[in-house]
Amino acid sequence: MKIVYPQTEHGIVNRAENTLFSYQGWPTVARDENGILYVAASGFRLGHVCPFGKTVMYVSKTNGKTWTPPIVINDNYVDDRDGGLLYTQDGHLVLTWFTLEADYLRNDTRTWLNPESEKAAIAANNGMVAAYGYLPEEKLKAGSYVRVSEDYGVTWSKTVRMPISAPHGPNRCRDGSLIYLGLEYCSDGELAPKAVALYKSFDSGYSWEKISVVTPPDWLVDKEFLDEPHVIELPDGRLFGAFRIEGRKPFTIGTTVSEDGGKTWSDVVCTGVSGSPPHLMMHSSGALICSYGRREAPYGERAIVSYDFGKTWSEEYILDESYSGDLGYPSTVELDDGSLITVYYQRYNDDKKCSILYTKWCLGEKQSDK
Repeated sequence: MKIVYPQTEHGIVNRAENTLFSYQGWPTVARDENGILYVAASGFRLGHVCPFGKTVMYVSKTNGKTWTPPIVINDNYVDDRDGGLLYTQDGHLVLTWFTLEADYLRNDTRTWLNPESEKAAIAANNGMVAAYGYLPEEKLKAGSYVRVSEDYGVTWSKTVRMPISAPHGPNRCRDGSLIYLGLEYCSDGELAPKAVALYKSFDSGYSWEKISVVTPPDWLVDKEFLDEPHVIELPDGRLFGAFRIEGRKPFTIGTTVSEDGGKTWSDVVCTGVSGSPPHLMMHSSGALICSYGRREAPYGERAIVSYDFGKTWSEEYILDESYSGDLGYPSTVELDDGSLITVYYQRYNDDKKCSILYTKWCLGEKQSDK
């Protein structure tokens, strides 16, 4: 596979300074027919795991040059994580996210905080989890959710509970239906643990129907399993799915294809790339682009490109490099001129906590090849 260093323009969606709650992560970018960009993420956090995460959205009307301050959409008592976002049409946005269970936050958040440099953060964390004892249990449960906006994100529907979760949420098919490939999460017995299932919506995300469950490949070993998937409809009508191979070191990406609208799936094939989770998009040129983060040296944000709908991957683009492995979850959309903007989270320069950043780049524009 050819390694490509494209000409890039780097920028900031949001970087919070001089506050304990500066950590942000797991974004998804979307774009409407007017060229407006939307980014959903988890913000106002102490760190990678904490009880304070809120679902926030940023909006840009300048192709990413400037962004609004964070717009809070969800602020539950427990941690709101992974902002999946899809623009469909006519002002419709579909937002996905999940929450951690209060018991996990009570018991495990301290392991994610630095006891020397973040004494105030530990105090805030301990105060929040102590307050859980005074709140109703139904407010403290884990779950995966969807909300819909019909007015470009100004107002949002009631919460729809889902039995699956995935970082970047659903995608839209040409017939207007939505497809959502996700990992079982708090499904109350509807799915087996660690199952990956396809759900479909025919009403813009307000209700969902289970279509199929993906059979795990027999080459998975030990504690490996399919995780954090994404799915897209190809121009020929087939569905293309990609997964994070959890438990493998370094983690990588597996892919599968459905010829019948998601009822059945081909055997999962391992790409062998170092990085995950995948985000899929079709470029106007016909290229299939899969964005992901690499969490082993050299760290950074990357994308692989296929010109045969995922049968082979001919190019790997190096979009940004980092000195820390806490990064990734990039997603990509195309701008009017055919160029691309990829949004992700990682530390900005020498910051201690992560921000939401972006890279603009183009297919075929090479600074150097290796």
